Amino acid sequence: MTDDSQKIFLISGVSSGLGRAFAQGALEAGHRVIGTVRRQEDADAFVSLAPDRASPLLLDVTDFASIPLAIAAAERDVGPVDVLVNNAGYGHEGVLEESSMDDLQRQFAANVFGPVAMMQAVLPSMRTRRRGHIVNVTSMGGFITMPGISFYCGSKFALEGISEALGKEVAAFGIKVTTLAPGQFRTDWAGRSMDRTPRSIADYDAVMNPIRAARQAKSGNQPNDPAKAAQALLRIVEDKNPPVRLFLGEDALRLVDQKLDDMRAEVARWEALSRSTGFEAN
Repeated sequence: MTDDSQKIFLISGVSSGLGRAFAQGALEAGHRVIGTVRRQEDADAFVSLAPDRASPLLLDVTDFASIPLAIAAAERDVGPVDVLVNNAGYGHEGVLEESSMDDLQRQFAANVFGPVAMMQAVLPSMRTRRRGHIVNVTSMGGFITMPGISFYCGSKFALEGISEALGKEVAAFGIKVTTLAPGQFRTDWAGRSMDRTPRSIADYDAVMNPIRAARQAKSGNQPNDPAKAAQALLRIVEDKNPPVRLFLGEDALRLVDQKLDDMRAEVARWEALSRSTGFEAN
């Protein structure tokens, strides 16, 4: 890889899951990677992947005040960030009525507010250089919904909307913004990484108990390969016209197609009422 083609990636949450796969893929392709971790042992493990090109950054993305200084220091040490991959986050599972406002605030802190703070930290340099690519890892749950993860879906819907609007704000500066929306990948997202609210309302048993049991049973057996997600990431950051949104996985596409069909049918059914709100001409 030439110096001109080598990019500096900043990837949050590289200690496991998709973040680890994204970092490994970028390193294997010859890029430099600044990877955020929360523990020193994870930092040491990350460096071992490529001691000359893997730079750990001890950072909790929910510590918003520390993000600008941490990223500024990383850019001084490694170089300006070409590609930000906002990957860090987690899933909250729980019926809305059983879940607390603290649950909601923690979910949005990790999945929305942290990524926004990361974007705000890299945008000045990208804007000055008139280039850069921001990739926000959302979820198929940022477009389709499932019962029992309403807070998670809400956080990913929010990040989808922020990303799409941001892309329109920065397009004139040569900065690209893509949301990467995975389906079910073989990571620990549905295992130890998921925060689960205890069940308390029996009325929801018929809906929630089978879903929770099925999700736990499927953990470790999901249909999609994280290494292939990493290759998809590398492909879009090399493209001159990357997608605004990329769904990953047959499962994601199937559910998205079904929702689009349902939305079109519902819009058509209620079209007359939708059009009935304008002022009538005198």
